[in-house]
Amino acid sequence: MSGTHAALIVIDMQNGFINERSRHVVPRVVELVERWEATGRPIVFTRYYNYPDSPFERLIHWSKMQHAPETEIVPELRRQATRARAVLDKPIYSYFTSEGADLTAQEGWTDLVFCGVATESCVLKSAVDAFERSLTPWLVTDASASHGGPAAHEAGILVAQRFVGAGQLIDTKTVGELFDGR
Repeated sequence: MSGTHAALIVIDMQNGFINERSRHVVPRVVELVERWEATGRPIVFTRYYNYPDSPFERLIHWSKMQHAPETEIVPELRRQATRARAVLDKPIYSYFTSEGADLTAQEGWTDLVFCGVATESCVLKSAVDAFERSLTPWLVTDASASHGGPAAHEAGILVAQRFVGAGQLIDTKTVGELFDGR
């Protein structure tokens, strides 16, 4: 991994996405964030915000994630978010809003390590968008989950393998092997 400039991108770890099907991932993400912080590498958190008459409302008939407390980062990660390189608000699935794309370019990040919620949507879309920008995406499978449950998470993993390559899907142990102390 010599010569890489990596950032950890923590996707949408917000109250409204954490339920009985995704809650198990919170401690894993906390652990990953704390280990990443210890390396001195940058961390970015994203927060998804839905809005009236959004495509999510019009086409999917989904109107959640418009107000606090749903939109707030989970309590277990709020302290870390205050120390992050950035907290980016987004009205789309992907980290790659104009602000996310600009930050990545300005910082010269070559590798983006994605974790969070939901594997099959925001995490997947962010990894695919990184791939299509000639960046190297890494999807941390055991630090990602779906509020839709295990089947949705596994579907996201399957599609990610096809979109960005099976070798880009790693677990938290492998994150340490690839990026800790560099």
